[in-house]
Amino acid sequence: MNPVVGVLLALAALVGGGVLLGWKGVILALTVIVFWLLLQFSRLMRVMQAANGAPVGRIDSAVMLQSRLRQGMKLMEVLPLTRSLGAKIEGREEAWAWTDVGGIRLELQFSQGVLQQWTLRRPAETCTEAEGPGTSAGTGAGTGAGTGAA
Repeated sequence: MNPVVGVLLALAALVGGGVLLGWKGVILALTVIVFWLLLQFSRLMRVMQAANGAPVGRIDSAVMLQSRLRQGMKLMEVLPLTRSLGAKIEGREEAWAWTDVGGIRLELQFSQGVLQQWTLRRPAETCTEAEGPGTSAGTGAGTGAGTGAA
């Protein structure tokens, strides 16, 4: 949810509770706001606990993960899909990478916690004779960079 919308809803609950029920309505609105914040914190802790058990930057299948990505996903939606924390890409802000057992690397670029684009990079030894070394598979360039196409 947009933080501005959340703040406006909280203010509306406080004002509405105060107007309709007086100080008891304000206390009720504060209780509901605190409960909602605790639910959000609990969700964050569940995601982080699940990611804690896996090695950093490792996933089962980069291709399967790529097929489930869409632009605009939040980092909190991507982490349950990966079940691990991503490895930070040096020199790029908000860029994380995951690698599967076959050496295929999926690089995700976020902006303010929202997925903007991704790149699937295959290892050089997966190059076939028909593709040759000058094609995208031979140079390691992936498919779906920012488009979500498989």
